Amino acid sequence: MCVLSTATVFLAKTVDNPEIGQLVPAIAQDSIETLLAIISASMLVIATFAVASMVSAYASASSTATPRSFSLVISDDVSQNALSTFIGAFIFSIIALIALKNGYYDKAGRFALFVLTLMILAMIIITFVSWVDRIARLGRLGGTIDKVEAATAAALRRRRNAPTLGGVPVEWRQNGGHAIYGGRIGYVQRVDIPALQTYAEKSGVRITLAALPGTFSAPGRALAYMTKDSGDLPDIDTSQIAKAFLIGDDRQFDEDPRFGLIVLSEIASRALSPAVNDPGTAIDIIGTFVRLFALWSEPMEEGETRTSEYDRVEVPELSLRDMFDDAFTAIARDGAGTIEVAGRLQKAFASLASIEDAAMRDAAIHHSRLALARAENVLELPEDREVVRKLAKFASSV
Repeated sequence: MCVLSTATVFLAKTVDNPEIGQLVPAIAQDSIETLLAIISASMLVIATFAVASMVSAYASASSTATPRSFSLVISDDVSQNALSTFIGAFIFSIIALIALKNGYYDKAGRFALFVLTLMILAMIIITFVSWVDRIARLGRLGGTIDKVEAATAAALRRRRNAPTLGGVPVEWRQNGGHAIYGGRIGYVQRVDIPALQTYAEKSGVRITLAALPGTFSAPGRALAYMTKDSGDLPDIDTSQIAKAFLIGDDRQFDEDPRFGLIVLSEIASRALSPAVNDPGTAIDIIGTFVRLFALWSEPMEEGETRTSEYDRVEVPELSLRDMFDDAFTAIARDGAGTIEVAGRLQKAFASLASIEDAAMRDAAIHHSRLALARAENVLELPEDREVVRKLAKFASSV
C-alpha cells in the first residue's frame, strides 16, 4: 500500500499535457490542498487508533481464550488490510501535498490528482466502516472460538482426504529399520513427503514416518525409520531425511488437526476454572467438538479422492482415540462437578456413538464411561449422579 500510494501521486502527472488540460475543468489548488491536509491529519490518528485496537484485541484473545489462539487472531486479514490502507492514504496525502505546493502539476494533473484523492477518500470510508464491525469482534471469545473451529475443520478435511499425507499406510515389520533423528528440539510443523519420496527412490529405500506434524522432537525421539527393500542399508547421508521435517518452537494449525482440538479444550478448561466460572462456553465447545468429529466421519464428497501417490513413504494415520483424548479429557475432568457440563458431555458422546463408524462409537463409549466415573466421584447430590448415569446408559446403548 505504501508503494502503491507513492506511485499514485506520480500517476496523476502522466495525464498532464495541454490537450487534456483543455478538456477538463479547472480545480483550485487550495481545495486540493485542504482535502489532502484533512486526510493526512486524520489518517495518522486513525492509524494510531487501529494499532491500539488491534493490540487490545490480541491481548484480549490471549487472556480470555488461550495464548495458543494468538496466531489465528493476529492473522486477521481485514484488520491488517485496513491498517495498510490508512497508512497508505497518509503517505499519499503527504507526498501529494508536497508535490502540489511545489508546482509539480498543471491543470490536467491537478484534476487527475483531485479525482484520485476523492477515490482514496471513498476507499478510506468504506474500509473504516467495514473494519469497525470487524474490530468489534476481533479478540472476543466467541470470535476466537469460531476462528479455531474453522482452522481445525480445514485441517481435518485435509487429513481426511489424505490420511497418510499422500504416502501409503504403515506396514508391520519385525525390524523397525534405521532410526533418523532430528537436529533441533521443537515441534514437527510440516513434513515434505515429496522430498522423502525422491530421496527414497534415489537410494532404493523405504521411509516410515515416526513423527507426524504436532510431535515433539527431542534427543532420542526418532523422526523416521529407513529400511532397505532387500539386503543391507547403503552407506548414505541420512541428514537429507531429517531436513524434510520442518521443526519449530510452536505447533501450527494447518497440518496438525489435534492441535486445534487441544486449543478448543484449553478454552473450555479456562472457562470452567473457578476464577471464570463460565460453563456455557464449555457447553458451546462441546457442541463444536460434535461438529468437528462428525465432519471427520463424513463420507467423501463427489469428486474428492484419498491421495496416496508416494509409495516409498509410509505414514501412520491419526488415532481417533487420541483425538478424543485431546478434545474431551480436560473438559470431563474440569467439568465433572458441574451437572450441566457433565450432562452435555454424555449427550455429545451419545450423538457421536450414533454415527455409523465403529472406531467413533468405541471412542465415544470409552470416554462416556470415563466422564461418568469422574462425575460420580465429584457430584455431591445423588439426584445429579443419577441424571448423569441415565445419560451415560443412553450413550452406551446407541
